[in-house]
Amino acid sequence: FVESSCRSRIFWMKLNKLFLQGKFFQLEINDPYAGPILLDEKLASRCGYVLSEDVWGNPVFRASVLGCHVANEADELFSLILNIKVSSFSNMRAAVTYTYPMYCSYSSWASREIVCEENYMEVSVKTDVPAVSNDYTVAWMSALPETQYIAYQLWQLMFVSPSGRKRITVSDAAKLGYSFNNTLYRVYLRAPYHSNESDTSTVSGVNMNMITSTSMYRQRWLLLLIDTTVSCPVDGISFTDTTLTWTVPSIIPTLVVQESTFVSKNILMGIDDQVIVNPEEKNYFLEHNETHIRITIPIGAQGGKLKSSVSGGVYGVIYSIDLFLEHTWTDADWQTTKYTVIKSITTPFMPQIPTITNNTLPEERLFNVAFGHFLPDVSLVAITIGNVPFTLGEAQYHGFKIYETLFSNRTKGFILEVSFDDPYVLKEYMNKNETKYTLLINYTVSVGPEMTLYYHSAEVECVIADIELPKAVGYCDEENLYLSIPVFGLHQYWNLYLGNQLLNRHTVLTNGYLTATNSTHLVLQVPLFAVGITYEEVAFQKIKARFDVVLKKVRTMETLQMFSVSCTFNSSAFIICHPDGTVMVCAQMKTVPAIDMSKTKLRDSSCKPSEYDEGHAFFKFHVTTCGTSVRFEGDRIIYENEISYEKETLPGQSIPTITRDPDYRLTVLCYYPAKETVVLGAFASDPSTSPPFGSVTMVARPNTAVNRRIRQALNVVARVSKDKSFMEFYEHSVAILRQLKEPLFLEVELKDESPVTELYLENCWVTGSPDFNSTPRWNIIVDG
Repeated sequence: FVESSCRSRIFWMKLNKLFLQGKFFQLEINDPYAGPILLDEKLASRCGYVLSEDVWGNPVFRASVLGCHVANEADELFSLILNIKVSSFSNMRAAVTYTYPMYCSYSSWASREIVCEENYMEVSVKTDVPAVSNDYTVAWMSALPETQYIAYQLWQLMFVSPSGRKRITVSDAAKLGYSFNNTLYRVYLRAPYHSNESDTSTVSGVNMNMITSTSMYRQRWLLLLIDTTVSCPVDGISFTDTTLTWTVPSIIPTLVVQESTFVSKNILMGIDDQVIVNPEEKNYFLEHNETHIRITIPIGAQGGKLKSSVSGGVYGVIYSIDLFLEHTWTDADWQTTKYTVIKSITTPFMPQIPTITNNTLPEERLFNVAFGHFLPDVSLVAITIGNVPFTLGEAQYHGFKIYETLFSNRTKGFILEVSFDDPYVLKEYMNKNETKYTLLINYTVSVGPEMTLYYHSAEVECVIADIELPKAVGYCDEENLYLSIPVFGLHQYWNLYLGNQLLNRHTVLTNGYLTATNSTHLVLQVPLFAVGITYEEVAFQKIKARFDVVLKKVRTMETLQMFSVSCTFNSSAFIICHPDGTVMVCAQMKTVPAIDMSKTKLRDSSCKPSEYDEGHAFFKFHVTTCGTSVRFEGDRIIYENEISYEKETLPGQSIPTITRDPDYRLTVLCYYPAKETVVLGAFASDPSTSPPFGSVTMVARPNTAVNRRIRQALNVVARVSKDKSFMEFYEHSVAILRQLKEPLFLEVELKDESPVTELYLENCWVTGSPDFNSTPRWNIIVDG
């Protein structure tokens, strides 16, 4: 469960997270002389250690070969022993300890080497001080540690910062978090970022944290000064929606005093501890110029890791990658400088709103909905259809099909299949033959190792033509019309209407209809003389009648279809009152002895039957003619006339007159609702230009007019008052609108000055024309 390597003088170790899953671990540095030393953050930055995780969550340990407790053999062979302690308890009780030695061989030292790690900066410089002896005897090697210790006490450090110069001993520097020491051939300084002695400046747009220092060794007549200045980038990361870019300055002024002598020798990039030889093959882009070295990586590229996350209820991803950059250059002051930067980069949260792909199959009446794209660390845990929540097991048991699908870009999605006929699918009747099926979905997914719940709702619709409009069948018997209609869809998709009146149980009973229903059809029986019958043709002893039913949508009242049944009936006696005021009567003789039906008449004796035979007479007239009277009863208008027989009289010598005929009288009544607007009569002019029912225009009649009694017309003037005070009057030829039964205040004035003339108002009527004899006319006052 441990992997280790040595990369560019850095120990590199990785622990397998699967081995450590559900357990706790600690690292100890096993010093051969001091024993095990627990690794903590403070010790790590001062001693050149890094403990973190890679992008996959595996614990990673790195250490400089110049770090504390590293065994150094002639600056070429290095070894470090770690104790890995693993326990099932957080207090590390009953821990198992694994001892793991690491080795590193590194001899190709540059004159100056700089390492910019995550938590420390390190510079090591070749001293070029003549060695005491070239004879590497055992005695000489055994004396080396003591020599190094004495030398350590004789070193001092000079820091130059914006606050001034500061010279301190090595021991005091250690108290401030610095680490300074010398090996056989090198001197090194290790420092934390952003210490009090450091300074931050911008180089080519990149913020650099730098420590300007000089290491001094003084002993009697010998004074050795070494430049141990170090500078490392602290930012330089930028992101787009698709890429991340890491920028490092090519030339750092504090490290290159004579820029004119600067020559870049080699630039390497790597991921984790592996050098990328041909970055372009992996879609990595390494570019450099006089000012910048820039690494650009597509988000999601191999070597990094995309991780799902939820922020503010929004699903998104985070991309992480561990990079390192190694730049080697030469200049006049330093023969060779090797500059290594190790950078762990994580993008900000990038929202990735999941998409809903509707792959519904209308011909199979099946919703097929894809929900994605997600990374492998996302799993579907529950689903809500309509307003009903299901676990995945419950959903499968109910009949929903849910399964995962993999996409080419290493993402996945979730497929849901639901039948149109499922009870949790909403159904809405749309047009004449179409249904809209709506699937309301709410997904619950578990995101990442933290198992954060994320919710996403979707609405999928499909409209298909899967409804067949009903086909009605009509037929008749001697007295009734019948309409047979399929019951499928009634009251669910559509309703039946009689005009604008819903054909329900109340309407059926009120109008005298009968209904019968079986498993497939509704049969409506309508009597010939019931309400709602349209009489297309009425003649002598013959009626052509039609009954219409309208099919309308339940919700929108849109008319879809009209069903009609039309039949011709032989009827010997009937009274039909048309909405326009036309009355047709077929009167039947029921007298003994028989009478001559051709001699029957209405109140106005000029109104005779238009057709007749021995036993029947057929009259057709308008309610405003033939002496028809009108009266109001409650909310009804009643028009009344009478059919009677003109008796023949025998000449006699004296009163009484003798007649041989029986009395024949037939009262004709037509009822109209007073609260409904009904056009009673047709005007001689174009109906479209006629005034609406209920309007009145007073027209002055000229004195030359002749009335029906063929007498000299008097000078009579009629006016309409605006109210009962008779103080204000309407002008002539002005339309006056009145509702039925609303009072009209009339004033009739006789202008003739003859003292023998009196005015009696016998009959008053309204017509649609100035012609005195025009018909039809509407009576206002009859018989005074």
